[in-house]
Amino acid sequence: MNRIPWDKILSFTALDFAKLLLSALIIVIVTKIQLVSDRLSALLIALPLTSLVAMVWMHHGGQSAQRLANHAEGTFWFVLPTLPMFLIIPWMLRNGWTFWTTIAVNCLLTVAFFWLTVIVLRRFGIDLMPK
Repeated sequence: MNRIPWDKILSFTALDFAKLLLSALIIVIVTKIQLVSDRLSALLIALPLTSLVAMVWMHHGGQSAQRLANHAEGTFWFVLPTLPMFLIIPWMLRNGWTFWTTIAVNCLLTVAFFWLTVIVLRRFGIDLMPK
């Protein structure tokens, strides 16, 4: 993670826009399904669709098997600190917290849980944030 190549990151091709549209379409469809069924939309969101689509795009872009494996493993570890949010948000909303306050608090908590996860995993030889 030396110098970030912003020129590569911020340059968009026609394929990038197609990826954007397909990825956004998935989100729109799931939010439309939520109008009919909270549980079905929750199931669809719980599926790692975003990760799978990203890995398809990475594979299509010529990324190595090692890079895809690193991505999948990193995704597993990075999901863990987000899980408490899915229990804390409903508790806060049901106990009178406003939506935006709930979101802000959970963003801060998730950042704290993220760094806690990084610190704990380093003790077990797993470095999510190499220097």
